[in-house]
Amino acid sequence: MSGLLQRSEAARGISLLSPTLLIMIIGVAIPFGILVVMSFWTQVGFGFDTSLTLANYQNFGERPIYGALLTRSLWMSGAATVATVLLCYPMAYFVAFHIHRNKMIWIVLITLPFWTSYLLRVFAWKVVLGYEGVINSALMTLGLIKTPLEFLLYSQSAVVITLAHAWAAFAILPMYVSLEKIDKSLLEAATDLGDGPVWRFFRITLPLSLPGVISASLLIFIPTTGDYITPALLGGPDGAMIGNLIQKQFGAINNWPMGATLSIILMLSIATIALVFMFVTNFVRKRIS
Repeated sequence: MSGLLQRSEAARGISLLSPTLLIMIIGVAIPFGILVVMSFWTQVGFGFDTSLTLANYQNFGERPIYGALLTRSLWMSGAATVATVLLCYPMAYFVAFHIHRNKMIWIVLITLPFWTSYLLRVFAWKVVLGYEGVINSALMTLGLIKTPLEFLLYSQSAVVITLAHAWAAFAILPMYVSLEKIDKSLLEAATDLGDGPVWRFFRITLPLSLPGVISASLLIFIPTTGDYITPALLGGPDGAMIGNLIQKQFGAINNWPMGATLSIILMLSIATIALVFMFVTNFVRKRIS
């Protein structure tokens, strides 16, 4: 074995990856396989009928509420992703190009608010957006409104705002790394050739930072689509997402096969959208370049 590791680079690579692969198989592949198999079962009381059937998938197609919740979840997650990237890109750009000393301190300060519990941050936004919360109280004090705004809380907007804030750190860091790696001499050359700041940004900075933007978008979109804590606390009936339904299937409704079916459909939908997004962004990047 020692001689094989010395002679074969592939064997050395596999030996280094084997602990991670083992964890991925136990923690991801096996549970995913169980979900796939369970999605073809049927719930019978507190047990399962393990006869393979497509009844759960047919049930998904026949009940419009499932498709509506899935569409709403993808839309809300997409909106949160776009909002987060648009808000965090200038912050990452500022640190990468305009901070020349103690950059790590700035990174720590930017991510400091996200060291608190995710649940605490959700409750904080509930206080901010509440009927008598910070925003309504401030607007009423300034005399801009006479009665509190009811649409701020328990709505899709509240869920999108909270998700955008809660996952901001996951957008800032990859975009900062991508911007930091850009060769500054390229920007100087563009300036010498007559490009202004706007054209320099769209011709050089943006295309070279797209890998970070893609990574940030996927890091936000994938987990937020299945989020059920934020919609449960801030969404209300109009802000419920597919994750809430999946949680109820495994919990109160006690229909694990249907919950597994919804999970598989959600994962396939996310994978399809992610692949299309990567293809489109790579195509746009090549066209810009």
